[in-house]
Amino acid sequence: MVHLHSDLPSMASYLLWYLALATQVSLCFLYAFKCIFFFDLVKEEFSHYIGVNYLYAPFISCLLLLQSAPLLEPHSVLYKTLFWLFAAPVLTLDTKLYGQWFTTEKRFLSIMANPASQVSVIANLVAARGAAEMGWRECALCLFSLGMVHYLVIFVTLYQRLPGGNNFPTTLRPVFFLFFAAPATGSLAWNYISGTFDTVAKMLFFLSLFIFVSLVCRPTLLKKSIKDSTLHDSVQYAQEVKDDVATALMFIFCSISVLIFLGVMLLTAANSKRLLRRDPVLWSATSPNDR
Repeated sequence: MVHLHSDLPSMASYLLWYLALATQVSLCFLYAFKCIFFFDLVKEEFSHYIGVNYLYAPFISCLLLLQSAPLLEPHSVLYKTLFWLFAAPVLTLDTKLYGQWFTTEKRFLSIMANPASQVSVIANLVAARGAAEMGWRECALCLFSLGMVHYLVIFVTLYQRLPGGNNFPTTLRPVFFLFFAAPATGSLAWNYISGTFDTVAKMLFFLSLFIFVSLVCRPTLLKKSIKDSTLHDSVQYAQEVKDDVATALMFIFCSISVLIFLGVMLLTAANSKRLLRRDPVLWSATSPNDR
């Protein structure tokens, strides 16, 4: 009986990981069918200033699944092969997205920046963490610097443009959680690069915490935008500091994350019909010249 209780946490972790893997594979197959039967919509996503950022999402999910795989060692050949298979598209999208900000007149960051732009930053930081796990410190530093420099530029741009917000559909307000997801992911990435939750990791964690508190001051926006992005960061902080306040923060974020996760699942199921068709509110923001 005692042995069974000791195995429950690991069993639950395995079940959750395989459930996440099955969900990811199912979504990939569905998107493959979309590419075959609705290629015009996929092409518009690639050209849309908001939609292009979501092309990073499947590779972020795959990298996170790879890093949390229960039976795969970071130094194995299979791990390294899968890492480059998922990281290469991230770098390709970086070249496309960041390059057009430098070179295309109609695609300047000051015009195209929106909260979803931070998805690209998170993709680079997640890839940096994976590289650090394999011991590729230089590669990890390269991806980390690429992500954090662009996060700084995007954050400053959005900081100055948020009061208008006319080019960002109201239906996409939940992506405001990315404002504290990016520094939280950066904190975790630096923790793996440096090998300890040092001052830089703590600074990024506190920045994430400050942005989270800023959202708390706006309950309506918080309700639409909060997610579990600060959870893993707070766990690392609590393990490093070993303080009652840090433990309380970890408990609060864990509780909120579970509730929000269940809420998002229920809302997604309730709005599944809407998700299966093209959202006119999102695509109406695109001018004919951008399509």
